[in-house]
This record gives sequence, C-alpha cells and structure tokens, in this order.
Amino acid sequence: MNNNFSLRYPMLFAVLVLAFGLVTSTHAQATGSEALLDDAYATLAQAKHDYGGHRVRAMKQIDAALGEIGAKVTGHGKNHESQGTSDAQMRAAEILLQQAGTGLSTKALKHVNRAIAQINDGLAIK
Repeated sequence: MNNNFSLRYPMLFAVLVLAFGLVTSTHAQATGSEALLDDAYATLAQAKHDYGGHRVRAMKQIDAALGEIGAKVTGHGKNHESQGTSDAQMRAAEILLQQAGTGLSTKALKHVNRAIAQINDGLAIK
C-alpha cells in the first residue's frame, strides 16, 4: 500500500505538468475550447501505445468536435513516449478535454465526451 501511495502522487504531478505545460507559443495566442481540443489531439498523438484502438478513436472524436466548431486539427505530435509517460499523456488529454467541454455546442460536446470515454476505456487495458 505504501508503494502504491508513493507512485500515485508523482503520476498525478506528471499529469498536471503535462496538462498545463502543453500550450505552445502558437496555442498561447489562441483561446478557448479550440486550442484545448487541438492540444488534447496532439497529446494523444504522442502516446506510444494503441490502447486497444481507443486512443485513435478518441483522436477521431476530437477531430469531429473540432469540425463541429469550424476548426481543424493542427497538432500532430511526432514523439512517442514510454508506457508510463504514454499513460500520463492519455490522462493529460482527458484533463484538456474536460476543460474544453465548457461552452461547446451539444454536438461538439458529445464528441468530447465520447473521446473521454475512449481514453478511459484505453487506460483500462493493461
């Protein structure tokens, strides 16, 4: 139990750092849900593992949500991470999606919620 406790806080810290540190100079100029959705897409694109297809399905839902608000994906993460970092990337993308959900149209929000569900399903696969 003590070992589990000692791993939980560093992982939470990594997720928070990733979630709040992913804004690039290009995205710093953009505001709102569009930038958050694009950051979430790029974050998922960097994840190394497939997560049973759920990561890619989440990315497709984010792309659809961006389409609903008249935007396109610009982030295309190129680096692939280790499993632990990849899991943290998935969690960071979920946080970005939760933040992006406020103020979206009903259709776009449905896509965001589906993307979050895909992330959770993917993380459940071990």
